[in-house]
Amino acid sequence: MDGLIWSGAAVTLAGLAGLVWCILKVAAARRAGLPDAELRARLQRVVALNLGALFLSAIGLMMVVAGILLG
Repeated sequence: MDGLIWSGAAVTLAGLAGLVWCILKVAAARRAGLPDAELRARLQRVVALNLGALFLSAIGLMMVVAGILLG
């Protein structure tokens, strides 16, 4: 079960890195001073990646919990 815990931790960290990347992309887009329509287009693309990263981190946390409960 140690493998499940450590792999879950790695998946969680990958999801967390994705969330940080999304935050940095949004901050850069806001600082760029883009027109409203272009800013919305960029943010819509980041939202999909943000949800994917959130899903990945949640799956990783579930793997960690399952490993702890089964171990």
